[in-house]
Amino acid sequence: MSPMITTVTQKNMITIPAEIGRYFGIKPGYRFDWQPVEGKDEILVRVIPDRGELARRLLGAGRRCAPERDAVVELVAERAMEG
Repeated sequence: MSPMITTVTQKNMITIPAEIGRYFGIKPGYRFDWQPVEGKDEILVRVIPDRGELARRLLGAGRRCAPERDAVVELVAERAMEG
């Protein structure tokens, strides 16, 4: 990806270049976390997807981390032991 320059408007707004938007999958509703880099004229910007996208990314995460476990079976067994 080549460097891109944008300009700040009078209302402190910027346009995200289309190539950057496509690369990071930025859509309406996404937010950005702006963190100044101490001692430098730089800003670290982190893309924060909307809640729906975050939920989609988490879907099945437990299965990917521990495919040998079944969380539902474990929960049912735990509840049975409590009762």
